[in-house]
Amino acid sequence: MNRTDAREVAVRLCFELSSKECTADELLERFFDPEYYETLAAEDAAFSSYPDEKQKDYIERLVRGIGEHSAELDGYVEKYSKGWKFGRISRTALAVMKTAMYEILYMPEIPTGVAVNEAVEIAKKYDEPETVSFVNGVLGSFVREEVREP
Repeated sequence: MNRTDAREVAVRLCFELSSKECTADELLERFFDPEYYETLAAEDAAFSSYPDEKQKDYIERLVRGIGEHSAELDGYVEKYSKGWKFGRISRTALAVMKTAMYEILYMPEIPTGVAVNEAVEIAKKYDEPETVSFVNGVLGSFVREEVREP
C-alpha cells in the first residue's frame, strides 16, 4: 500500500466516522482487525493490501486527528463553502476536505500542494464533476486564507 492508497483509506474511515456512533479508536481497532480487513478487501480494491506499519501509523494519525478536530475542520469547510449550505455537502466530499485540511494544518511533513491534489483526485473517484470543482475551490480558498507558508 502506498501513501495515496493509505490516504484514500483514511478518507473512507473519516466518512465512516461521521456516520457511526463510535470513537476513532473503536473504529480503527475494528478496521485493522485482520479478519475484518480481509472482508473489506474482498469487496473493494481500495483494501486489496493490508497497510504496513508506516501506512497504518499514517492512517491512524489522520483518523484520530480528524476525529479530535472535527468541529474545527467542519468550521473551515463551512467558512469556505461559498454558495453551498453545509447540509448540502456530500459526506464523501466532507471527508475528503477534512482529510486534506488536517494534513495541511497538522502534518507539516506533507506539502500543501500534495494534500490538495490528492484530495481532488480522491474526490474524482467518488463525486460528480461539480462537487470535485467545489472541493478544489474550498481547499484553494482555505489554503490562501489560512495557511502561512514560510
